[in-house]
Amino acid sequence: MISCSHVTKRFGPFTAIDDISFSISGGICALLGPNGAGKSTLIKLLTGLRTPDQGEIRVAGLDPFKQAIAGKHAIGVVPEDLGLFDSLTVKEHLELCVPVYELEETQARERISFLLRVLGLIDGKNTFLDRCSHGMRKKTALAMALLHNPHVLFLDEPFEGIDPVSSKAMRDLLIAQSGQGVTVFFVSHILPMVNELATDVMMIRQGQIVFHSPAREISQPLEDLYFELIEKPPAEDFTWLRSSPS
Repeated sequence: MISCSHVTKRFGPFTAIDDISFSISGGICALLGPNGAGKSTLIKLLTGLRTPDQGEIRVAGLDPFKQAIAGKHAIGVVPEDLGLFDSLTVKEHLELCVPVYELEETQARERISFLLRVLGLIDGKNTFLDRCSHGMRKKTALAMALLHNPHVLFLDEPFEGIDPVSSKAMRDLLIAQSGQGVTVFFVSHILPMVNELATDVMMIRQGQIVFHSPAREISQPLEDLYFELIEKPPAEDFTWLRSSPS
């Protein structure tokens, strides 16, 4: 469902993505890596917002850049900045998507009602986005990404900074969507959530994939593996923080 073959992306002399190749046939894949490793650039390549300098990308069988219109209809995206409008309500954001994806009105109303309900947005559906909590904003963006029933879903830090109730609602919906055949590809720094959700785990460092494995085949704690392959926490002596004797 998602494949990269020798993909490279440069920004001037800086190589953000360096000869990446991988294939994901389905399920929920988590991409892990430190800040600046190339995670967001890879998402932009996979969703057609940037074109690679070298290599080939296919998402749902399509080239996301050369077949942009068909590609956009095949995917749903929750970007890190969410891309929402403060002057629109939650429900208006979903209604805005209906003509974009050429959805039939009755079907669209049913889907909007369903997504508002399962994401706990019914009571806040008429709230303007500048009055919404961060969790409500994240759930609104997810509802927009799912409204047209995409084949592949991309999420950039979907669980960052949200409350436990919003996190559970989003997690349960992603699991349900994956069970219906939607491929989910998400970036996260939250390792416990990766442990709960991911069927595949991929790690990126300095623009290169350094690990890719089915989650069930990982034999050590994910945190230990991350520290081993990506970056070790600093080893510091904190003895000076001890309380001074009275």
